Amino acid sequence: MATERTLSIIKPDATRRNLTGKINAKFEDAGLRIVAQKRVQLTKAQAGEFYRVHAERPFYDELCEFMSSGPVVVQVLEGEGAIAKNREVMGATNPADADPGTIRAEFADSVGENSVHGSDAPETASDEISYFFAGRDIVG
Repeated sequence: MATERTLSIIKPDATRRNLTGKINAKFEDAGLRIVAQKRVQLTKAQAGEFYRVHAERPFYDELCEFMSSGPVVVQVLEGEGAIAKNREVMGATNPADADPGTIRAEFADSVGENSVHGSDAPETASDEISYFFAGRDIVG
């Protein structure tokens, strides 16, 4: 399995509850390295641009409102099979379906406020990383 990079976002529900360190410990314990990180406050327009792939879905406006409701931590995770590993550590989108020990099982409030976002494919990861980070910002 190849070394990959993926985008991770710690969402407003988790930053509001000061869970950044606990969430990052789960990533690091799974063998992922944080090679770039910053705390940002998205505007609704920025959230809309980032989630534009969901623009036609019924939850889009609510998602953009939520993602701009407080600070988020955006970061690049690196490791062997980082995309799949990140998704495994996050758990199912619906916390009721997430495996015990996953981020969403432990910290998510609901399907909508599920504490974390992660890229789902190499192309998506590349696009999402470049939305927040320039190449010089990523230090392996």
